[in-house]
Amino acid sequence: MKLTKTAMLAATLALSCATISLHATPANALTVMEWLNGKKKQKAEPLPGVTTGVALPGAETKQAAKPLPRVTGPRYYTYKADALKRVAVDMLADPVVTSSISADVAPAGDAGVRAAFSTVDVRATPDAAKAVETFYGTQRKFVWIDGTGINDKAKTAIAVLADAASVGLDPWDYAVKIPAESFDGADMNARYSELAAFEVGLSAAVATYVQDAVRGRIDPNRISGYHDFKRKEVNLVAALKNVAMSSNVRGYLESRSPASGDFQALKAELAKLRAETSGEDRVVIAEDTLLKPGQSNPELANVVKGIVKHGSDALKTDHSLAIATYKDTPEYTPELVALVEAFQKENGLKPDGVVGKASIRKLTGGDSVADKIAKLEVALEQARWLPVDLGARHVFINQPAFQVYYHEDGAEKFSMRTVVGSKSNQTYFFEDKVQTVEVNPYWGVPQSIIINEMLPKLRNDPSYLDRMGYEVAVGGRAVASSSVNWYGSTAGVSVRQPPSGDNALGELKILFPNSHAIYMHDTPSKSFFKRDMRALSHGCVRLAEPRKMAAAVLGISEAEVGKEIAAGRNKALNVKADIPIYIAYFTAWPNKDGVVEYFDDVYDRDSYMRKAFAATQKARQGEG
Repeated sequence: MKLTKTAMLAATLALSCATISLHATPANALTVMEWLNGKKKQKAEPLPGVTTGVALPGAETKQAAKPLPRVTGPRYYTYKADALKRVAVDMLADPVVTSSISADVAPAGDAGVRAAFSTVDVRATPDAAKAVETFYGTQRKFVWIDGTGINDKAKTAIAVLADAASVGLDPWDYAVKIPAESFDGADMNARYSELAAFEVGLSAAVATYVQDAVRGRIDPNRISGYHDFKRKEVNLVAALKNVAMSSNVRGYLESRSPASGDFQALKAELAKLRAETSGEDRVVIAEDTLLKPGQSNPELANVVKGIVKHGSDALKTDHSLAIATYKDTPEYTPELVALVEAFQKENGLKPDGVVGKASIRKLTGGDSVADKIAKLEVALEQARWLPVDLGARHVFINQPAFQVYYHEDGAEKFSMRTVVGSKSNQTYFFEDKVQTVEVNPYWGVPQSIIINEMLPKLRNDPSYLDRMGYEVAVGGRAVASSSVNWYGSTAGVSVRQPPSGDNALGELKILFPNSHAIYMHDTPSKSFFKRDMRALSHGCVRLAEPRKMAAAVLGISEAEVGKEIAAGRNKALNVKADIPIYIAYFTAWPNKDGVVEYFDDVYDRDSYMRKAFAATQKARQGEG
């Protein structure tokens, strides 16, 4: 399909993610032609940033040379974990309290018990410390101690905390010094101190574990400006009371982690990989390999080994002759090209015979076991940021997979390819609700694109947008692009592209209003969906089958969506159902069959997560 100049501009800038409202031209607006023809004598009201006169032929308006402004996106932060806080349990040294609780270990009101609690120095995260203080402000009985030793409830809790790695947490975050079974009966004060520290320490560890299991160790909003989540609130005082009363401490603590099928699949995959031996029989292909038909490359031998190891039996049968006669030579012959194309097609890649990064990933089996475990640990943490229940009907975008999935009645109904933001224009990680489908949409050009991409052209050619059919307004008043002072501020200048076949948003967009101005939309640049790496937009999410998604969220047929589009009018169709949408980022995530798939870390976000893990570990060990 041959694109017009306007379509080419839309495809180049494309990818817009802003909804800016413009008003129609007011009746008293003075156009440049009317001014030249003298049809209106009155003086137009001045507009900020708009030239009110027209230069005489041959005259030039010279502007002082200024550097072009730039709009930059959010940044990544150096993760700051919460410092530990001393648990203030001095109230436990009060005779009124110890007279009730010390009977478990000594005669009522024993001074040794009071002295032991007055010297306890247990440190915990701020929320856990506060919860423990509040809990023991009213608690009248030890939770973890019977007599002069620890009880079975304590032993069970310790076992669950020690197994925290099975759910992607760090057992060292919940380690508590366990009192020895034997002790010197002649020095009961030392025993009281040991037991007091254990009682408070285990309560603090349990509170920390519960909070981490529910909402995660990492505050996503401290990772970068691309993360946008309201952290879950966890009632830790209630959790400690539940533990104190529960006859099934293991069941209660294990139930704090998400129970969703996705989380359980990630957990099971982690257990399976950790049980595997460290020795891996992996095919290795140089990362910078780029092999095209007709070329020669010594890595071809490893390419064929990868197909033999990871290709299906049917594929290897169909191409048995090419495989059997190959002698590790570097020449990429037509027979081997056909073999590679078949492997690419089998793995959902573009079957072009070009062996690049995406093909190498499939040929080598993807990540190593260690890499997969690292991705699973990140995924288990991030899964805790999401709601406990994603909803029986919801939309889930996984950016590293370049896919969107539509769920209804608790099951995936369909998925489709997407294009997401480039590394320099990343798509955010957040959740929202689908509200509107807009057919024949306007494209409100974001300030970032106006400044970073349009402004250089406009300073050389102020009529550029007029010729391309874009609508320009200053302060809400429609003006000609050529009349705007593009050397001034663009804060009050808005630009939009009217509905058309050339529109950067195509036929429709699907809105879930958010502060990041991100939405899903159609695009005239269909060829991008054929690529394996599809981080190519300015941040919004392009859909390969937009009518299908629009019909699903509206609860109507694709034919009905088509009729609305064919009417040619810009129209907003309200989504009546409650449909949450998750614009997520997981490099490990289960498919609809529960099989965990692994993806490239296109934005390098997992590395920032691992830095956050390290900073948290350091802070919790008292080193931060």
